[in-house]
Amino acid sequence: MSETLFIALLAAVSALYLWWGMRTLPHERWQIAAAVPLRRGEDGNWHGVNLTWYGILTANAYVAAVFLALVLLGSVGVSLTATALLVAILLGCCVPASRLVAQIVEGKANTFTVGGAVFVGIVIAPWAIRLVNCVPAAASKGAVPVLPALAAFAIAYAFGEGMGRLACVSFGCCYGKPLSSCHPVVARLAAPFGLVFTGKTKKISYASGLDGVKVLPVQGITYLLYTLAGIVATWLFLRGAFGAAFLLALGVTQGWRVFSEFLRDDYRGDRRFSVYQWMGVIAVIYGGWVVSRADGVVAGTDLAHGLAGVWSPAPLLIMQMIWIGIFLYTGVSRVTAATVSFRVERDKI
Repeated sequence: MSETLFIALLAAVSALYLWWGMRTLPHERWQIAAAVPLRRGEDGNWHGVNLTWYGILTANAYVAAVFLALVLLGSVGVSLTATALLVAILLGCCVPASRLVAQIVEGKANTFTVGGAVFVGIVIAPWAIRLVNCVPAAASKGAVPVLPALAAFAIAYAFGEGMGRLACVSFGCCYGKPLSSCHPVVARLAAPFGLVFTGKTKKISYASGLDGVKVLPVQGITYLLYTLAGIVATWLFLRGAFGAAFLLALGVTQGWRVFSEFLRDDYRGDRRFSVYQWMGVIAVIYGGWVVSRADGVVAGTDLAHGLAGVWSPAPLLIMQMIWIGIFLYTGVSRVTAATVSFRVERDKI
């Protein structure tokens, strides 16, 4: 597959996924995917747990990110063993951090923060690469080049978090301000694209009472900016401009994270300039420092080799396991509950 076709496919899939998500997911129907009955109550109804579209869409985003990381790292000759170790270290730190950081910043035990998880990942990524290069089984086929690896992970994150914003649309979190409270120019420009959420179990409803109110489509803007940055950064990566690819993906995602906080209406802490915004600023500065210290010797890229490496049993199994694990971690609802009843349709016996 040519580089142009690969990038065109990334753009097409991203656009279609965004179009579907923004049209569909704000509706009440698209929060709960399934309810699993667990115990029978005294009234004959069953009490159950909800499995959410948030979990499905988040798992999709993680797998999309891992897929891109595998392709891009494979294109610069990083072995599957080294890549698997890097992914395991980063996910092993970032997934728990998504809840732990939210608990510390927001004081809520049953919520997640992608921003906090990403900050942790950005900080540990260069050291994780160095650690993997010390493992003989991983380094036997050559050391992992720091700058290309960082660029690959930054691009994967841009796509992963961009697509993950659709999970927020489904749950009704990370929502924008009501258009009625925005500057008239902003409200007028955003009016054709504003989101209206329905359903009392969505966070925008029980946290802010804004169900049925048109709000800024912050999630959609984030999706669009992040995937565009990812597409351009991928083009730079495949041409060997690893430093530029890394800084572009990091700068756009973290810069928008800082700015978009001013457009959001959900709770982000008690400070005017939130902890998450400080994380974004520090991440950009830290990323610039890492690039300045990275080894200047970099390899070329071979997209065909990267794609061929993904279509084999081991990476496919890894991605399936990640999907299941992320879905079980994020898709089992802790803030909603279900009451289920069963009956026999006698006219169909």
